[in-house]
Parts: sequence; structure tokens; C-alpha cells
Amino acid sequence: MKRQRHRRIAVGRRAPAGAPPGTLVAQPDADQTSIEIFGYGPKGHERKSRCTASDITAARAAWPMVWVDVRGLADTALVRQVGNLFGVHELSLEDVINVHQRPKAEDFETHVFIVLRLPPDSSDAAGEQVSLFVGKDFLLTFQEREGDCFDQVRSRITSGAGIIHNGPDYLAYALIDACIDSYFPHLEALGERLEFLEGEVMLSPSPGQVSELHAVKRELLLMRRAIWPAREMVNALLRGESRFIGKKTLVFLRDVYDHTIQLMDIVETYREIASGLVDVYLSSQSTRLNEVMKFLTIIATIFIPLSFLASLWGMNFDREASPFNMPELGWHFGYPLALVFMGGVAVAMIAYFRLKKWL
Repeated sequence: MKRQRHRRIAVGRRAPAGAPPGTLVAQPDADQTSIEIFGYGPKGHERKSRCTASDITAARAAWPMVWVDVRGLADTALVRQVGNLFGVHELSLEDVINVHQRPKAEDFETHVFIVLRLPPDSSDAAGEQVSLFVGKDFLLTFQEREGDCFDQVRSRITSGAGIIHNGPDYLAYALIDACIDSYFPHLEALGERLEFLEGEVMLSPSPGQVSELHAVKRELLLMRRAIWPAREMVNALLRGESRFIGKKTLVFLRDVYDHTIQLMDIVETYREIASGLVDVYLSSQSTRLNEVMKFLTIIATIFIPLSFLASLWGMNFDREASPFNMPELGWHFGYPLALVFMGGVAVAMIAYFRLKKWL
């Protein structure tokens, strides 16, 4: 499998220390800001792209329900202008720009502020932040870049399918549900990677598999950091404390809560599997090393007496000086007998090792 390139895990705050609350400083790599407006109601719908602040005011006057989708956060002045049109608190706008927030839900007088994170992709290991402001007759969303998982929701608005026109709280539920459900394909892909690595580790462990396993564990950790607080966020909405979330929508949010529980179970299971595979790899490598050491030890043990005999008969003491000096040097078949004797010692040791089941 291909080694993944290094990706950023988190984004630090850009506002300098001690800056006043509500200071908006865009990330250096932030995408250009664009606005799309959905206006709809019982009489129909309208969709406009590349809009301005004046288009938002006109859409709110023309339609009973408006969804304003802001993509890209480079233009902080435009972001602030859009936020002021809907009465968004300056601290919330600061959380929108500083895209390192945990999923959460905060209730204000004119809206409820919700933060979500999309699953990580090839360009962002931490995942994209999506901010939602749910009001009485509007839904305001901020995304880091173009491209999301909301196409099905947009098609439901334009086609009028289902009960998407019930209100901004139901539209917010639909977006939250799309965000949460978008984690399932990523976890399925990670599960396939783990299944492949499991077979490789069992059959032919190699050092490259450890880096792959650590990459999977890293992605699972990042998903856990996004899903765990998302569960708390949905649970906070389910308490029914916000007047902008209707009782009919709470039924659907309970389904989203069940999905977050399911995601957490999958993430924790995969993390345990990945950790277990690392242990299996280390154990297999240790077992392999022990087998190699065992083989080398047996070879060395067999050659210890052979080396002793060779060194003993290699001393070459002169027989003419004394009858006790190496009488074997005078034997006619001394050399063949020495080889046969040394071979017999080696065979006897191998047989003994087999008897003891060391081989």
C-alpha cells in the first residue's frame, strides 16, 4: 500500500495573544469566500450563487426560509458582514474563522450555534470544520472550502422531496445527519485496510506494515476526536433547551445520536484491532528472531566439541621428543578416523536435540 504523505493535524489560532475578542484573522491557506443562497417556501424555491450581502437581504425579504452557505474564509470582512446581517455574536464569528473548534452547540438569543467536523480527506488530516447558525427563519453555514457532503440535501430542497421544507431546524438536522453519515464510508475504507494488513502481518510481516498501522491508528484517533464531542453536541440539542429546535425535529436528532454511538463503537473496535495487529507484528518479529537465534545456537553448540577436537589435534607436539606427544599423529588412518569421529559427534548431538524436541 502507498505510504501517505504528511498532513496537518491541527490548525493553531492566528489571532495574536491578547487580541480583543472577535478578532478575525484568516488562515494563510484559506480559500476565497463565496456565497450561495437557497430561498424556499410553500410556493417554490430559488438558488443563487456568487451572491453579495445585498442578495442575502433581498432573499430574506422574498422567502420565508433562507439558507445562506458561505464557502471559504479568506475574506474576513465579508464573513463579518454576513454575520452581522444575522446578529451573530463576534465570539462565534471568531470560532468560525479559527477552524480548530471541537463540535459543540451554543444557544444565543437569535440563533443556536453548532460546530461540526467533516471526516479527514487527502488534504486535511483534521477534517473540515462546518459552522451552522440556526435561527427562526434562516440557516447560516460556513465551510472552509468548496466541496462537501450536502449535495443530497440541496437536491431535496430543489425537488421538494420529503419534509425538508419544515423549517431551518429540520434543514440543520439534515446537514448534521449528512456530516455524521459521511464518516461511515471512511471507516469502511479503514476497515478494509485493517483487514488487508491483518492478512499481511500474519503471513509475511515487514517493517513497512508498522507505519501503515500507525497511519490507520492516527486517522482513527482524529475521527474519535471529532465524533466523541459530536455525540455530546447532539445530546445537548436533544435536551430540548433551545427554542430554535422544534420537538418534531428532536425525533430525527435521536436517530443522529444513535449514529454517533455506532460510529464510536466502530472507531473503538478498529483502534483495538490496529493496536492488536501492532502487538501481533512485534510478537511475530520476536518469534522469528528467537527461531533464528535458536538455529544459530544449535549450530554453534554442535561445532563447540568439533572445534575442541580440531584444536586438540592441531597442537602438533613432536612424537620423537616423547612417546606421550600426540600418538595419533603416527596412525596410518588417523585423519580419516578423526573425521569419522567428529562426524559421529555431530550426528549424535543432532539426534539428542531431536530427542529433546529442540529441533
